[in-house]
Amino acid sequence: MKVLVLSHQGRYERFAPRTSAAYRAAELVFCGREESEEAWLAAGADADALFVTPVTWVRESLMARMPNLKLIHSEGVGFDRIDLDAAARRGIYVCNNAGCNAEAVAEQAVMMMSLLLHRTLWGHRMVLDGRQGEAVMTLEGDVPRDLSDVTVGLVGFGAIGQATARRLRANGSRVVYYARHRRSGETEAACGAEYLPLERLAEECDIVSLHLPATAESAGLVNEAFLARMKPGSFLVNTARGAVVDDAALCAAIRSGQLAGAALDAYVPEPVPPDHPLVELAKDCPDRVLLCPHQGGLTLSSFRNVYRMLFENLERLMAGQRPDRVVNGI
Repeated sequence: MKVLVLSHQGRYERFAPRTSAAYRAAELVFCGREESEEAWLAAGADADALFVTPVTWVRESLMARMPNLKLIHSEGVGFDRIDLDAAARRGIYVCNNAGCNAEAVAEQAVMMMSLLLHRTLWGHRMVLDGRQGEAVMTLEGDVPRDLSDVTVGLVGFGAIGQATARRLRANGSRVVYYARHRRSGETEAACGAEYLPLERLAEECDIVSLHLPATAESAGLVNEAFLARMKPGSFLVNTARGAVVDDAALCAAIRSGQLAGAALDAYVPEPVPPDHPLVELAKDCPDRVLLCPHQGGLTLSSFRNVYRMLFENLERLMAGQRPDRVVNGI
């Protein structure tokens, strides 16, 4: 079975499961994701499967010229740049690696929450400026909260949201969540989380943390109205997708003091240009805004999970079975 891979060959050489029957049997053809569709087709128009990064556009024009294509697989959780409807019409499975980086991203999210609460960015700057003593006296006079003293609202409650809830429970936080479909009582109990409607979650939480995919429904969900509902002095954390947040509204909420701060690990567009409004905001509010380079899932354990899951699904395809984690409904 031939697989066209629009990704980094070195990662496959390092992380692909050598013991996998699918890995040993597959013919992997690599082509850079920055190349043109024509270059991709020249390398693998006859491929049976297509492996892509979550930020690679896969349009119907490409599918139409790959007659053997049976599977398009995102290497990550995101799949919003793949034309799902076109793939479904052509009987092509589209799959993702949901859960591959859940533990790593959850760890990143909780770390970002703690940095905001403890005013770590401000403290770092104070030490660099030779003002450690002043910083300690300031904190003693205006004592910050920690995770054991806050309510955290998780918007989205899939694998990453649930992993985040478990970590927050261990830190003593009250955890609430919103999802389109409420989870079972067993899942809520295991995660130590309670369900709230989205409006109440915004109003009651000291930290709102985003854990939902970029879809037509979620685009701009955190907008001016949502931010106005949030508790004055609360924080926003986004380790999901940049499209979920209205950047202009977020900048205004932080500049006005409605929000105490934000920590972000996803943007629109990516890579983030140096004149992006959020970059300017972080320069103007260096103690209140933390920008990370979309790194939450970039860990060794996540990469091992990615390539294990890719080749497990390829093995199912080779055996004539339906792959796992199909996201386009076929």
